[in-house]
Amino acid sequence: MSTWLITGCSTGLGRALAEAVVGAGHNAVVTARDIAKVTDLAPPNHKATPERVLTVALDVTNPEHVTSAVQHAEERFGGIDVLVNNAGYGYRAAVEEGDDADVRALFETHFFGTVAMIKAVLPGMRARRSGAIVNISSIGVQLNPVGSGYYAAAKAAMEGMSGALRGELAPLGISVTVVEPGAFRTDFAGRSLTQSATVIDDYAATAGQRRIENDTMHGNQQGDPAKAGAAIIAAVESPEPPAFLLLGPDALAAYRSVADARANEIAKWEQLTGSTNFD
Repeated sequence: MSTWLITGCSTGLGRALAEAVVGAGHNAVVTARDIAKVTDLAPPNHKATPERVLTVALDVTNPEHVTSAVQHAEERFGGIDVLVNNAGYGYRAAVEEGDDADVRALFETHFFGTVAMIKAVLPGMRARRSGAIVNISSIGVQLNPVGSGYYAAAKAAMEGMSGALRGELAPLGISVTVVEPGAFRTDFAGRSLTQSATVIDDYAATAGQRRIENDTMHGNQQGDPAKAGAAIIAAVESPEPPAFLLLGPDALAAYRSVADARANEIAKWEQLTGSTNFD
């Protein structure tokens, strides 16, 4: 039995993962900004035994919340074995349309909130010389879809940090895994999706096609959140947790397509690339 702390459990992959963790017999620290949205995951509303589930109010952009959530988890279970940074939301806008305050808030949640959680759990993990950190990203980092540039940028920042973190923590017995899901049938493209108030007509045929009023994906995604939760547990519990994990056949196909296109572009410009050393 291990103890998992999962951020953003009110809906989507976070909720599905929390269900899977509890179902697998582990301890679960189930968090959300509004704790009322996760009380059904804890006894007496849930079949789990009372001692295995702790619900905590957590806004990852609030330093006091972060400190308190980790303290409560450690007091209840003695330590956190797995941290899953899942809290987040979508934001759609052409780059020119993006509101500065909205973009900063996006980074506060996806990047700085993730960093804050990692810093809060690492003292305990380092002391035990064991642990796992799972950072939920998006295949959007590879695809860079028009209209989602800021969201992709926030996730890309998290991925860049995660790669360095993995190297720093590997000698201490702590793994770091970045997960890039494809499209799953969650509320990500519904209630969890925000967009800029500014609309520029020149982007109607590009970024405008991804605005909420034009979205046709919500409710039609092929990905099963329950299977995603089980896959994350399997990855964490493997002898060598992956540094990078794609989730979904669509994510796999998209990644391979992008990789092939990038390789072709590199080959096309290889001569110019190699021409920059001193003669």
